[in-house]
Amino acid sequence: AMFEHLLNGFINALQPFHLLMLFFAVVLGFFGGAMPGIGGIMLIIVLLPITYGMDPIPVFLLLTAMYAATAYSGSISAILYRIPGTPEAVATVFDGYAMGQKGKLGEAMGLAMTSSAIGGIIGALFLFFLTPPLASFALRFSSPEYFALAILALTVVASISGKDLIRGLLGVLFGLFIATVGIDSLTGTPRFTFGSSYLKSGLDLVPIVIGLFAISEIMKNVRNNINLNQSAKAVKVRTKLFIGNLLKKCAGTIARSSLLGAWIGILPGIGGTTAALISYSEAMRWSKNPEQFGKGAPEGIAAPESANNCASATAFVPLFSLGIPGSATTAVILGVFILHGLQPGPMMLTTHSELVYTIFAGLFLVNIMMIIFAKPFVSLFVYTQKIPYSLLAPLIIIFCFIGTYTVRNSMFDIWVMVVFGLLGYFFEKIRFPLATVILGIVLGPMVEEELRRSLIMSNGDFSIFFTRPISCLLLILAILSLLWPIIKKRLPKRTIPLPNKDQSL
Repeated sequence: AMFEHLLNGFINALQPFHLLMLFFAVVLGFFGGAMPGIGGIMLIIVLLPITYGMDPIPVFLLLTAMYAATAYSGSISAILYRIPGTPEAVATVFDGYAMGQKGKLGEAMGLAMTSSAIGGIIGALFLFFLTPPLASFALRFSSPEYFALAILALTVVASISGKDLIRGLLGVLFGLFIATVGIDSLTGTPRFTFGSSYLKSGLDLVPIVIGLFAISEIMKNVRNNINLNQSAKAVKVRTKLFIGNLLKKCAGTIARSSLLGAWIGILPGIGGTTAALISYSEAMRWSKNPEQFGKGAPEGIAAPESANNCASATAFVPLFSLGIPGSATTAVILGVFILHGLQPGPMMLTTHSELVYTIFAGLFLVNIMMIIFAKPFVSLFVYTQKIPYSLLAPLIIIFCFIGTYTVRNSMFDIWVMVVFGLLGYFFEKIRFPLATVILGIVLGPMVEEELRRSLIMSNGDFSIFFTRPISCLLLILAILSLLWPIIKKRLPKRTIPLPNKDQSL
């Protein structure tokens, strides 16, 4: 019966009008994801009034496919301009931009596209086959497990920081502090707001990311006295899909990151940004050459791109199974379901099976369509690099201002972007790892809230983290990961004695 429903779903999704919706979803998703500050949530909100008079099937094909397309296309501006088009592409900046600067822009773009498509298809497979068992497994995760998972992700600071662990830890602590600004989600108490109504809603991730990476990069280029009348790239860039040697090198990373993204995606409220950062940290942890990360390592692109696209698909698992959104974007989509008189939850697979399985089929098809249309879209988008930097830099700044303002329609966010742009410029001058700051900001709310909820559950007893098997295992791995670079330095180096020339055989 399940395969019969899926077959009917594909028949529905392949109808001309529904295919047209998927095509529009890919085009809009590509532009929305590549333009900083827009992303899936903004596109869905903008298109929401148009969907009121439409049937549910084309509406949700459009919205879910658009979400999948933006999860990939955020990597385009991340690789080209060091500006993550969406929060999910934050980790792609670290190696994608560096790889492009090495003259391997086509390979970086192709690897991001290929990894995204593979991750998205794996996510769709998980969504179809494993929705009931994965949803039940996710219910085993409570606050101690969420806290331990976030702590494990934070320990990648030991690898990101290279030889200067202290600076990395300071960066994470700074990010954790930034995450505490605003109204306390558990008690409703204002923290570090200094009486400002703007700070009560906290500091949004988008202006911080754009400031740290984009504005600081432009300032650095101006400082280095680059020729402003020269275009950034004078050669045609060809996106190279399915490159054999790169895929072979990254196959293990893509498989592991997709599985990790699938698992994180089904955990309610976590989302693709966390999946990308955790998969990046695990790729670095498993790598034989972790020192290459941040300098253009292909695995540094493959890991976050496969994970965040897989997570964007499996984020629908808790939505359809439990009625709980798996990410911020699926939370908005949940609102659209309710506006259309539908209530996602355990009964939806039986009461609205046609709609659900058509969405499953649409997520398969959109990843194939992304492969088809990615090359021409990237070819057009790459032409922006032929614009002289004297024109391109102001254009980038304008888009940064527009993208930052449209997130919350707040001039305060513009000032936040400028301040963090100056901070990013200063941090780069002293070789401070910016990635650690983002790590702290993204994972900070999760660490704090789940720690406090866990202690409420245990009446203040910290042993709750070590009496639950999953959280205990994750915390042990986190402690070992953080201490390993220190232990490794103290271990005696093994040397193989060379044979003496005078020694007879």
